[in-house]
Amino acid sequence: MLSERELAFVAIHKDCYPRVYRFVRRRVESAEMAEELAADVFRVVWQKWDDNARTDPAWLLTVARNLVGNAYRSRDRQQALQDKLRATALLSYGGDSENTAVQDAMAQLRDKDREILQLAYWDELGTAEIAVVLQCSDSAAKVRLHRARAALRKQMPAFATPINQTLEA
Repeated sequence: MLSERELAFVAIHKDCYPRVYRFVRRRVESAEMAEELAADVFRVVWQKWDDNARTDPAWLLTVARNLVGNAYRSRDRQQALQDKLRATALLSYGGDSENTAVQDAMAQLRDKDREILQLAYWDELGTAEIAVVLQCSDSAAKVRLHRARAALRKQMPAFATPINQTLEA
């Protein structure tokens, strides 16, 4: 049986989620990102819920606006890091090296695929450790890693055969 607090939250979510989602969707590139950010708005509402909870639409949209801004700043920092890694690879190995090819291929991946590959190869974590970091089961981490490796293989140029073989290990 749901508590009074939970029932009130469910009612607010039901009434306001579509409005919050539309607000966020107009401001981000993908529906997936909009769904995630809209859900985060209600996570914030739940975390800040008390006897005098603010649930008016203006406050919800303010929270959404702040989360969208945070997401864009995070994306910009990630892009700056990728650009810096690519520039370092170019300086160290030249434009035709496999290191540069890996950087270019990684840049083409979804954020989630890039993250799990970096955990596996840059941070040298096993699937059990990746599962802990990503807060998922071991089998889910294995599947995600397998899919990320396949996505990277598709992005790699033909001359990078040894890297493709390494990813299968």
